[in-house]
Amino acid sequence: MSENSGGVGERRDQVVEDLMEHFANDVMDLTEFERRLDVANRSKTLEELNALLTDLPTSGALMRSSKLTPARGGSAAVVPSEDVRDHSLMIAVCGGTSRKGRWVPARRNTAIGIMGGVQLDFREAMLGPGVTEVNVFAMWGAVEIIVPPEMAVEVDGMAILGGFDYETDTVLNRDPDQPLLRVKGLVVMGGAEIAVRLPGESARDAKKRKRIERRELRELKSNWDG
Repeated sequence: MSENSGGVGERRDQVVEDLMEHFANDVMDLTEFERRLDVANRSKTLEELNALLTDLPTSGALMRSSKLTPARGGSAAVVPSEDVRDHSLMIAVCGGTSRKGRWVPARRNTAIGIMGGVQLDFREAMLGPGVTEVNVFAMWGAVEIIVPPEMAVEVDGMAILGGFDYETDTVLNRDPDQPLLRVKGLVVMGGAEIAVRLPGESARDAKKRKRIERRELRELKSNWDG
């Protein structure tokens, strides 16, 4: 029976991907990472390959312990339902308004920007259990929503002569017990953006960090394939 037909080749690729993820998240140093890659390349059985991951964090634990994971916004930041308001309204007309820091969003939040801007920063927010909704409307204005990498987010928006943007490269295993942020709305000749950043990180720093991370992962994969 060939290596691939026995599943060893496929498992080796999975193990290598997991090792790359752990290395990128500082779970191991370069020397240990290279050692494990070498063992993975020489392994002939599933047991040998699986042993390379047994002492490493699982996917969920890795995300919680990763340098890319903020301390807020995940399951540890859930507040009791009775402490969460039913609705909140934030309006910016020819001006700006924001919510940031350690705040408790309402169950349903409405953000309106008309020739003005609204910023909602969820990186240190404490969500109620279940779904937290954000309804967005922007006309000649903008709404910016900032979330940490670990936060579960769903986005459903429409833009007319404008933009409704959300981009993330975070691998997230949806935990049914984790709060969910659901963003939806309409933008007319304006903009809405859901940005993923670390706590305290600026938009510029986030772009720089993502470029570096992607380059490092490409280099690691290229070295492995070579």
